[in-house]
Amino acid sequence: MSYTYGIYLYQQVAALDFVGPYDVFSLSTYLRGEGQVVTVAESKEPIECASGMTVMPQYDFDDVPDLDVVLVPGANNLEDAMENESVIDWLKQEATTAQFTTAVCTGALILQRAGLLNNKKATTHWQLIEELQKHPTTEVLPEMRYVRDGNIVTAQGISAGIDMALWLVGELHSPAHAREVRKILQYDPAPPYTAEV
Repeated sequence: MSYTYGIYLYQQVAALDFVGPYDVFSLSTYLRGEGQVVTVAESKEPIECASGMTVMPQYDFDDVPDLDVVLVPGANNLEDAMENESVIDWLKQEATTAQFTTAVCTGALILQRAGLLNNKKATTHWQLIEELQKHPTTEVLPEMRYVRDGNIVTAQGISAGIDMALWLVGELHSPAHAREVRKILQYDPAPPYTAEV
């Protein structure tokens, strides 16, 4: 089956929160010969990421194609998304039709602001766990790299977002397909300096 993955972008978004999953989804569609990955923002104006990198959204809220998967990345400053009712309304609407609505890192707080984590289990970056816990209807699982509750999936941050994306293509297609994507990307984290020497 062909899927359209939509990556929501906004000012000061964390680049790796969306670039990692983008590459997972993109390779998946390439290997299958069907589907697409698109970026969408409130407008098609350039987006400046938290790192200073600039990206151009392909679509805005008015012309974005129907999305099967929505991904909301995190940021150091969420104000552009959290305080914008047009964004919140768009996410609410997309969540009614998407097969999965997902978030990486502090993107979970945007989903929460849209009411999408009410009576749901979720996680986020360890620095914002207490913020997520302020909403009593969300059951926060701080030790889980990613959490799926129904059609809502949240991930802790960056590498956990890649894990979540790999799980998602495995769920939509097959674990064997997800393993092939992982192998081609050579995603096999072995970070230095994780132990005393």
